[in-house]
Amino acid sequence: MKASEIRALSLEEMRRKDKDLKEELFNLRFQHEVGQLENSQKIKQTKRAIAKIKTIIRESELKDATAKE
Repeated sequence: MKASEIRALSLEEMRRKDKDLKEELFNLRFQHEVGQLENSQKIKQTKRAIAKIKTIIRESELKDATAKE
């Protein structure tokens, strides 16, 4: 997911997407341990997507805080 696509989402949608990605990461880790995961790069991609979303959420929170002051 690109940063521009994430920024187009509302704050609530970003938080929901973050939660969904965390659940997906849990499932990928479980599949990896069991030996069912075919593409281990998917774990790395999911971690990066979570980091992007968290960064953009924090940016928007800081922007809102400075706008209120």
